[in-house]
Amino acid sequence: MIDIAGTALTDVDRQRLRHPLVGGIILFSRNFASRAQLTALTAEIHALREPRLLIAVDHEGGRVQRFRDGFTRLPPMRALGQLYDSDPQAALAAARAVGFVLAAELRACGVDYSFTPVLDLDYGPSRVIGDRAFHRDPAVVVALAGALGEGLKQGGMGTCGKHYPGHGYVIPDSHVELPIDDRPLAAMTEDLQPYRQLPLDAVMAAHVIYECFDCNTAVFSNKWISYLRNDIKFDGVVFTDDLSMAGAGVVGDMLARVQTAWAAGCDMLLVCNSPESVALVLDNWQPESDPSRSERIARLLPAEPCAYPDPHVYREALGAVQAITPV
Repeated sequence: MIDIAGTALTDVDRQRLRHPLVGGIILFSRNFASRAQLTALTAEIHALREPRLLIAVDHEGGRVQRFRDGFTRLPPMRALGQLYDSDPQAALAAARAVGFVLAAELRACGVDYSFTPVLDLDYGPSRVIGDRAFHRDPAVVVALAGALGEGLKQGGMGTCGKHYPGHGYVIPDSHVELPIDDRPLAAMTEDLQPYRQLPLDAVMAAHVIYECFDCNTAVFSNKWISYLRNDIKFDGVVFTDDLSMAGAGVVGDMLARVQTAWAAGCDMLLVCNSPESVALVLDNWQPESDPSRSERIARLLPAEPCAYPDPHVYREALGAVQAITPV
């Protein structure tokens, strides 16, 4: 999964997006100018190939919401957790509404998928998770993420639990550092609970080393991916987090990162904000074909490239979201 630099495709973008090793594109704020522009961009991307490319975005709510103008401002997930503490039923209803509005507005503009929900537990000191997490209690995270997932599905979008197996405990930000979690596996039972209990369509693995299991980050660890498949019994897509992040540097250059993540069992490998690395990978990587991975990814694509919600349902959900979103 690669990215592009601007709000419209260049000839180089089109060439790369047609490359057989590319299975999707992730969009960022720099790719957005308006809803009309975004809709035209996604339509052109979808028309490039058949089956069409998966178009994804990080659009969680709070501080991680790539598209703003013309989109509903979504609350940070911690706001749902705080509401749950005083009124669980209201919080669950609000989470469903957030999921529906999130998915419906993106799908109306031709975006297929958002990397959400965050399943990390809110331990407190993390520099990158913070209010992106629902709650410290894994049972509350399961309840709220499950309700959000119901809303996503109602809006025509799948779920992506992140950051497997848990990024909330470590303090460093894996975008700029390499976090190391030194807890024994028994101490991670609560972190893993959402992955065991939720019906997720995909997960995103973390750039964190968990010393109880492996000397590599979860993204590059066959032990962690095998644990997900064999112990947790997960049969969805495994995404890497962005392989350009500092936490991914543990295994070498981008070609080594892609090769190691693929060998570990990841299905879709994100190479973002590094066009020269995309060129390196597309020119030199020669993986063996794996139809099972392609089939898992294909299940994330909605039946239609663009969909519009029922106006009454949308207005009702929109009111619920606006009622809990901090000013």
